[in-house]
Amino acid sequence: MKVVILAGGFGTRITEESIYKPKPLIDIGGMPIIWHIMKYYSTFGFNDFIICAGYKQNCLKEYFANYYLNHSDITFDMVNNNMEIHKTNSEPWRVTVVDTGLNTMTGGRLKRVREYIGDETFMLTYGDGVSDVNLNELLKFHNDNGKIATITAVRPGGRFGALDLDSSNNVHSFREKYSDDGGWINGGFMVLEPNIMDFIDGDDNMLEYEPFNKLVEKNQLNAYKHKGFWQCMDSVRDKIILEKLITENAAPWIKW
Repeated sequence: MKVVILAGGFGTRITEESIYKPKPLIDIGGMPIIWHIMKYYSTFGFNDFIICAGYKQNCLKEYFANYYLNHSDITFDMVNNNMEIHKTNSEPWRVTVVDTGLNTMTGGRLKRVREYIGDETFMLTYGDGVSDVNLNELLKFHNDNGKIATITAVRPGGRFGALDLDSSNNVHSFREKYSDDGGWINGGFMVLEPNIMDFIDGDDNMLEYEPFNKLVEKNQLNAYKHKGFWQCMDSVRDKIILEKLITENAAPWIKW
């Protein structure tokens, strides 16, 4: 099953680092956060990734182009112009990096990689958030409920837009999150059917608004409630939180 990662945004809330690289390449614990996300999916056997790049997309291509060499022991024979690779810690990944445009919205980015996804169920997440959600249980939940889209709902508290859910976990609306609201939000880690593309009109569609609200109207959007760990890296403060967890060997998403 393919995993699509949205990695094209400008990272405007963490410009201290995103001015030099796309946010998914900002390090936590010495490795880019997108690497952590991919390693987590890989522990569940998901190794085929499609990355929706945009801002500084060349950096993402260069990172994966050089990944094998940068994680290997190598002897360079300067006299004979030879290179010998002795040992590698490479991953069992297949990675497709697609330039989905500089200003394209999330829905538009997804639609631009349609040809690489094909006609099969796929996973989708953001390139700046980690969690310990059980991906096998998430996929089973999606298959059992038979909806076009399943999102992972989390309750971080704070500044995000909220989801209204009924007792059957159907999503009834997206709305702004109130300051005293402990509501559920979309934490990413989604499972989607290929006909989600029919609900996306073009580059200016944010997946979380027009397409998802169309699904809500047709009762085709479900939520898998995750009460465990979830943390995005939206700011330097968030990065410090994640770094601290790694330093203290208390990062719930690190299962490798």
